[in-house]
Amino acid sequence: MKKLLSVLLALLMVLCLAACTSGNQGGGEQPAAAAEEVAVFWYTNADVYLSSVRAALNKALESAGVNYKDYDANGSQAEQTNQIDTAIAAGTKVLVVNQVDSGSEDVAKTILEKADAAGCKVVFFNRAISQDDASAEALLNQYGSAFVGTDFTQAGHMEGKMVGDFVLANYDALDLNGDGEISYVMFKGDEGNAEAIARTKYGQEDADAVLTAAGKPALKYYDETKTENKYLLDANGTWSAAAANEHMETVFAQYNEANNNMIELVIANNDEMALGAIQSLQNHGYNNGEGTTVIPVFGVDATDSARAAIDAGTMTGTVKQDAEGMANVTALIAQNLLADKAPVTDIPAAYEPVGTWRVNIPYSPYTK
Repeated sequence: MKKLLSVLLALLMVLCLAACTSGNQGGGEQPAAAAEEVAVFWYTNADVYLSSVRAALNKALESAGVNYKDYDANGSQAEQTNQIDTAIAAGTKVLVVNQVDSGSEDVAKTILEKADAAGCKVVFFNRAISQDDASAEALLNQYGSAFVGTDFTQAGHMEGKMVGDFVLANYDALDLNGDGEISYVMFKGDEGNAEAIARTKYGQEDADAVLTAAGKPALKYYDETKTENKYLLDANGTWSAAAANEHMETVFAQYNEANNNMIELVIANNDEMALGAIQSLQNHGYNNGEGTTVIPVFGVDATDSARAAIDAGTMTGTVKQDAEGMANVTALIAQNLLADKAPVTDIPAAYEPVGTWRVNIPYSPYTK
């Protein structure tokens, strides 16, 4: 009997010990992990410019004490949609969306409808949600949402003016084959992206306007067999250095100084493609520093690598897209939505609110 009582007492002590240690150190129940207040959805983590935005946005949210989580769609809209569904189901209050399918109003509307049904808010940034501003404004105002981006025509105009001024000032030195014209290549990036479309159009047209006003011929696309779509694409739509490098290597097989038809100018819609082109140029003996022929290369974003290349003299110019500004305004709007304020509220004077639905982050030129 005593043996049985001893066993029972031992079991009772074990159960008591387990009960005492199963809670947290304060003696209460361990609280469940809190759902993120904000979920941030990136079209891809591979984009170099957006990596700067991400670092600044994370810092801004952390400084504001906002609980957040980043999601990488890796270029897949289907994956991003699944991630959004997961965040909504977890009770996330604000969705911050860098939409994969740029310019797709149907995708944006689906996201807004899902969020609205769950009682959460949305702010979009960087990648356009529609090809039409009036339609985007109506959609975002309907759901109390907003977009943080740029006046994407501004970058194209700024780059085109920069290119035109530089070519005009250095015309004879750039005309390697002495035919009186400047042969160029254009790297567009993503076919349907609104920013890419505007940069392609105005980067060339505005440069031509500067040249023709001074009595010089317009720029000549290097492949004269192309009468339209005078640009080279990243087939994956990721604006990558690798795609530009591969295109340039292919181009060099036919267009070079030995054949008297060398490309004399590179215009790229972002810095990564510009840097990929420079790598190829360097492989063929150009843009290697002092004492070598430099083919002028222009980009957009003013990434750290591009600024370093410009300072080193291997790249000519870029247009700064303010990553920190985009991040800070996006974080501010997310906080407004968490506080049930109108999204476009208390925007710093350095930025450009457009009505109640949009904030534009200004561009600026960057040269040596």
